[in-house]
This record gives sequence, C-alpha cells and structure tokens, in this order.
Amino acid sequence: MFKRFFIKRKLDIICSVGALVLIALVWVIAYYSVKNEYIIPSFGDTVKSFFNCLGQKTFWTAVGFTFLRTAVGFIISFALALLCAALSACSKIFSAVLKPFMVILRTLPTLAVILILLIWTTPKTAPVIVTVLVLFPMIYSQITAAIGGIDEGLKEMAEVYDISRKDRLFKIYLPSACPNVLSQTGADISLGLKIMISAEVLASTYKSLGNLMQAARLYLDTPRLAALTFAAILIGFIVEIAFSQFSRITYKWSKKEGGND
Repeated sequence: MFKRFFIKRKLDIICSVGALVLIALVWVIAYYSVKNEYIIPSFGDTVKSFFNCLGQKTFWTAVGFTFLRTAVGFIISFALALLCAALSACSKIFSAVLKPFMVILRTLPTLAVILILLIWTTPKTAPVIVTVLVLFPMIYSQITAAIGGIDEGLKEMAEVYDISRKDRLFKIYLPSACPNVLSQTGADISLGLKIMISAEVLASTYKSLGNLMQAARLYLDTPRLAALTFAAILIGFIVEIAFSQFSRITYKWSKKEGGND
C-alpha cells in the first residue's frame, strides 16, 4: 500500500524535499549574511528548539487547546454556512438578503474586530469568534458554488423519475457536492489555525500556541519563536493532507453512486 502510494507520489515527494532543502539553504545563507540571532535564528538552533518543544508538556497542552478552539470555530462556521447555503438554494429572497451581510463579513478588519471582542468577551472566546467571522462567509461561498455546480441533468432526471428526497440527498446532491467541499476543508482549517494563532497572540490567550509565541517574542527567544511557527505550519500541512485523502474517498463514493444510478 505504502509502496504504491510513494510510486504515485514520487514526483511530488521529490519536489517537496527539494523545496525544503532550498528553504533550509536560503535560511542558512540569510543567517550568515545578517549574523544576528535576534533577527534570523540559526537553522540548527531552531531545529534543536523544535525538538525541545516536542518534549514539553506545556507545548502539547497549548497545541491541544489551540487546535480545539480552531476545530470549534470551524464546526460552527461550517454548520452556519451549510444552513445558510441550504436556505439560499431554496429561497432567492433569502440569498439576496444574505449577500450584503457576506460582503460586510469579508471586508471586516480582523485586528479591529479582535480588539472590540476583547472588550466584550474573554481572551479564550474572542479568537473563536474571529475565526468564525472569517471562515463562515468563505465556506458559505464554497458550498453554494458546489451546489450550483451540480449537473442540471441530474436534477431534471430526479424530478422526471420522481426520486424521493432521501435518495436525492444521499445519491445525487451529497455525492456530487462532497468532493468539492471536502477538497477545500483542509485549507479552510489551516486558514482557521492561522487566524486563531494570530488572535491568540493579540489576546494573550492562556494555554495557546499564540501565547507561547508572544512569550518567546518578549524574551527575544527567536529560535523558539521560529520553532513554534514551524510547528503551526506542520499541523496545518498534516490537516490538509488528511482532508485531501477524505476528498478522494468521497470522490470514489460519488463515482460509485453515479455508476449505480
């Protein structure tokens, strides 16, 4: 299984490894060009600090709480977006009324929203609300686009043959829309993680990656700051890889259901 996976992904793996080597090379050149650890930490110290973080309970606690808050923000955003997309598909009036609200949410300055929310809520709640405000309109657009992209012939066929709503949902609409939606879910969660950490830094959220980064910045511990940043990137990368596999499963489900029909 793994051998077949690596054969199929051979070119991608080679390119990815090459990109990582290039990044490390540029990092080393930049470090020796500046020769100031407070501006650019050495590659070796950053790697050492990263593995030190992996052995610390505070790091894993912070990762757990940050990811949990990100997951909560994503689930709320997805649920709201799914509900609004369904209502928009059923009612053009609802879609028209919702449109200006989506435009406003997309243009909200994140920094200003965090500062306002810190007055109204707590440092633990504010990052979650900000993540929802950013992800919700984006996921809504993705779902509406997926629904709108369903083959009109399938919809007409369902009406002509009087297919039940249950069969339409599970054998036409969901199999057709799921691959498109899930293919973007990993990227959405990664973006949510990025927003969450930024909000945690500003809000000084206790037990969070953002708080650890803020502490490293205050103590001018640039290798630790770079290591924590790398950890956040790695988590986002793992999430995207995982959901790319889910999208493949749903794509196969879509093809299977289409073949059965």
